[in-house]
This record gives sequence, structure tokens and C-alpha cells, in this order.
Amino acid sequence: MAIVNPYLMFDGNCKAAFDFYKSAFGKDFSDINYFGDMPPQEGNPPLSEEQKKMIMHVRLEISKETILFGSDIFPGTQGFSHGDNFSISINADSRDEATDLFNKLSDGGNVTMPLADTFWGAYFGMWKDKFGVDWMINYDDPEKMK
Repeated sequence: MAIVNPYLMFDGNCKAAFDFYKSAFGKDFSDINYFGDMPPQEGNPPLSEEQKKMIMHVRLEISKETILFGSDIFPGTQGFSHGDNFSISINADSRDEATDLFNKLSDGGNVTMPLADTFWGAYFGMWKDKFGVDWMINYDDPEKMK
């Protein structure tokens, strides 16, 4: 079965965003590459020092099933919009884990639905983080799902 993993694009602050996510999940990058690591591309102008420090690809393994990927695009790339066309959905293993991740990842962001018990039996919340990425978290309480 295919596994779906979100790939997030940023316009220069990918490293800051992924350092934030790394801290919240308590994980380390399994791969991180910068544009400056890339060999010069024939026919393209040399990269500026700022562009060389931008993230070409980063991989953060949240669990064995879920990997968060990211990359910078060069600032000013047309058609880029901060995270408004998707949400990352987390299914937590416990109420405590849901609360912990919600509190860490929503820090500095905008909570759009506070974490609370829902009519469908889940403990659920939604927010836009301080980098403009939409998130939701869900814990299906086995006692309420009967």
C-alpha cells in the first residue's frame, strides 16, 4: 500500500520551520541538503551566498509510517502560496500526546479550532502554525468510539 507523506515548500525559511518541527516531535533530520551542496548547473547563473544556504531537501521521520519532507523555493517565485492548499493531519496515540503536540506545534501560530472533545467521539483541534502551515490533530478515544 502506498504511504502519503506531506512535502512542504517554503520561500526561504524552510530551515527555521523544520527546526521547529524537529523540536516539537523530538526527532532529528534523517537527511538535509542545501542548494549550496548542489554542483553548478550549466546554463544557470551561480547561486548567491543566501541561495546556497537555502534547503534543497530535508527529511524528518516522525514515525516509521510518516515522513515530513520540505524544501525552499527561491524568494519571489511566482505562484507560491504559504500552506493554504492543504493540512497536515496527525492521528495521536493518546490524549496526552495530542495535547502535547497541539501545544508545541500551535505555539506562535493561530488556533482555528481549540483542542476539545467532539461530537464524533474524538479529541480534535486545528491551527495554522507560525510558518503558515495548516494542521489538525485527532485522537480517537476508544471509550467514546464504542
